[in-house]
Amino acid sequence: QVQLVESGGGLVQAGGSLRLSCAASGLTFSSYTMSWFRQAPGKEREFVAGISWIGGNTYYADSVKGRFTISRDNAKNTVYLQMNSLKPEDTAGYYCAARQTSVIITTPNYQYWGQGTQVTVSS
Repeated sequence: QVQLVESGGGLVQAGGSLRLSCAASGLTFSSYTMSWFRQAPGKEREFVAGISWIGGNTYYADSVKGRFTISRDNAKNTVYLQMNSLKPEDTAGYYCAARQTSVIITTPNYQYWGQGTQVTVSS
């Protein structure tokens, strides 16, 4: 079965950096667009960044543009989210998601989801 396993979350001070990883198995990784979403307590899940399966096209939410970078390694079936200049408002559970499409979708209409990894940014 398909599994997406996130790692790399933790507690960091404002201005710091973290790198999240999402390891995928049970699917043809190179045929899936991969995205990161986040959800803070009491808030809806929101799109953070996505990377398409073809051409490596990327798209970011305005709130993270210039600070976060999404990348993928198809040989390792892994997608990454490098997060720099972190702010307290970035605190949330971060989830990776997979969808078999060439288009980056910013709504949570993805086929597969990981369990999430917590990111906490202290001020």
